Amino acid sequence: MNPDTLAPLTLAPLTFGMLVFDEVEVLDMGGPFEVFSTAGRLARTAADEPLLRVVTVAAAARPVRARGGLRVVPDHTLDEDPPFDVLVIPGGVTTAVEEDAQVIDWLARRHKTSALTFSICTGAFLLAATGALNGRPATTHWEDQDELAARWPDIRVRRDVRWVDDGDIVTSAGISAGIDASLYIVGRLYGAELAHSTARQMEYVWSQ
Repeated sequence: MNPDTLAPLTLAPLTFGMLVFDEVEVLDMGGPFEVFSTAGRLARTAADEPLLRVVTVAAAARPVRARGGLRVVPDHTLDEDPPFDVLVIPGGVTTAVEEDAQVIDWLARRHKTSALTFSICTGAFLLAATGALNGRPATTHWEDQDELAARWPDIRVRRDVRWVDDGDIVTSAGISAGIDASLYIVGRLYGAELAHSTARQMEYVWSQ
């Protein structure tokens, strides 16, 4: 779907809650963060606050080390359970996180209370582990699509797409596709003009 054809769903401020973890893919995390925070700089409330803001959440109160060694200090922990409207699940090396019952239980609960859940790349594996993708279309990085389909055969894995919008869940393909899907989400929530203005501000050629 093209955001040019969509009317904005809201003009209310929204907070995006992003899970971060050791071996998270830097662009899976940083790309959507940049899109949503840039949109928040461009779209302001009457009190000159951002319409969109991002908070990061991790399992423990310590820096996480992303792929390549980048250290990220999370804003909150799972126990703090901050309020937010949109759940964002980046990918990376997710094996250890999939086996962390505390994280998976938190994701399952926050998916149910969020207006929208957005996974990037292999973040789809974490969302699949909650059961939220059963019987639904989804995508992930091209080299992980066969594994996603084999491990969760009830998921209707979509190939050769940048993202899949299934209402309350949006999943994207790998890494840079998360930027394209994030811009799509901005357009879906706030209208095409803000999405295109955000891409232009980022000097990003948007693959729609």
